[in-house]
Amino acid sequence: MRLTRTEQASYATDGFLVRTAVFAGAEVELLRNAVERAAERAAKLAATGRTYILDGKRFVDIDHVTVQFEPEPGSETIRVVEPVHELDDELGRLLEDPRIVEPMRDLVGAEEIALWTNKLNLKRPREGSGFGWHQDSPYWIHDCNHVDQLPNVLVALDDATEDNGCFRVIRGSHQQGCLAGRDDGTQLGGFYTNPALFDESDQVPMIVPAGSLVFFNPHAVHGSFPNDSDRPRRALVLTYQPAGYPTLKSKQVHNVG
Repeated sequence: MRLTRTEQASYATDGFLVRTAVFAGAEVELLRNAVERAAERAAKLAATGRTYILDGKRFVDIDHVTVQFEPEPGSETIRVVEPVHELDDELGRLLEDPRIVEPMRDLVGAEEIALWTNKLNLKRPREGSGFGWHQDSPYWIHDCNHVDQLPNVLVALDDATEDNGCFRVIRGSHQQGCLAGRDDGTQLGGFYTNPALFDESDQVPMIVPAGSLVFFNPHAVHGSFPNDSDRPRRALVLTYQPAGYPTLKSKQVHNVG
């Protein structure tokens, strides 16, 4: 389950690597059911949370869990839940799956690793909005001093195509480290990568079947387009770090493996 030399070289050059159909159909269905339970629970909890608006987008904090809704005015459709593993036991078990943990040891650069954060991205049919080009590192650099050791893995829960807003990565963009954001006067603009600092033509669409894993660097510029199809494009994104460090949101240490 550890990364091959070829995979490590590809990740170092491109900033991402793909393992196709790692989870079987029955396993994917269990995860789909789990994320739907988690989303339903998040919606109920959001009714009692702290609501705030950033650039017209509605967020709700319930303790250390943040729920983000689709940006259409009045929408009750959840877009993102972070962290999500505490909302369903099946998702908590996924964090320990060796098919994820073993390659993560190589990408973190440590044999003992811990959870940093995790999120559920729900791209509902015809409603799931896109994510602008961004890096994860500018979000996290103020909360830790080891941002280079925070690799991500996207777990595809549905077949991902261009029509349903598949995940996209700018090949090689991680090699520049943490890039400057947009200075456009918006509240969140600084977290979206300045378009002058990367070439959008280098984007690679992650067209993968359900059950696939996409590992990507915290400095890799990535994003997605809206879901214009009649099919969902749900995904979990898990992020790891060296053992002993607290998680991003709860500030509790969550060692794995």
